[in-house]
Amino acid sequence: MIGDDVSTAAVRVLDLCRARGLKVATAESCTGGLVAAALTEIAGSSDVVDRGLVVYSNGAKERLLGVPAELLDRFGAVSRETAAAMAKGVLAGSDANLAVSITGIAGPGGGSAAKPVGLVYFAAALRETMIERERRYGDVGRAQVRRLSVLEALDMLAELAGRAPSTDSKASSATPR
Repeated sequence: MIGDDVSTAAVRVLDLCRARGLKVATAESCTGGLVAAALTEIAGSSDVVDRGLVVYSNGAKERLLGVPAELLDRFGAVSRETAAAMAKGVLAGSDANLAVSITGIAGPGGGSAAKPVGLVYFAAALRETMIERERRYGDVGRAQVRRLSVLEALDMLAELAGRAPSTDSKASSATPR
């Protein structure tokens, strides 16, 4: 799973986070912890990675992340709304200031006409800022859906980390508030 493209993307996230004094948390469903694994595959990542949660069941999403049962009932586990709530929840329950969440249908089964195999929702949050994405990878195989999802999540983390002001006094010349 950790190929050169994933490793390169993970190093980019870690470097951007270090430069800005950011800590990262992940909340993963269909990727089963692969984003956290990609980040922690890189030696020295412990200065950036706070935690990674695998929240495969709705109960885990509710109990560990505070995703409301009503939201899951109304929109389903695979939805933009659930991804956003997952990102907010992992951020609120961690020491991180940057988070990403992933929920989707990796296949080969589990899809429907409304929510086909390969549908994945992402949310990345940096305290007051959130970006959300929907990807429809199609029925390209479970491993490929998961690999593409890891790359997308790492890209989102890098995007937000690149926008973040430095929180590290050594890395910032700004006057402390």
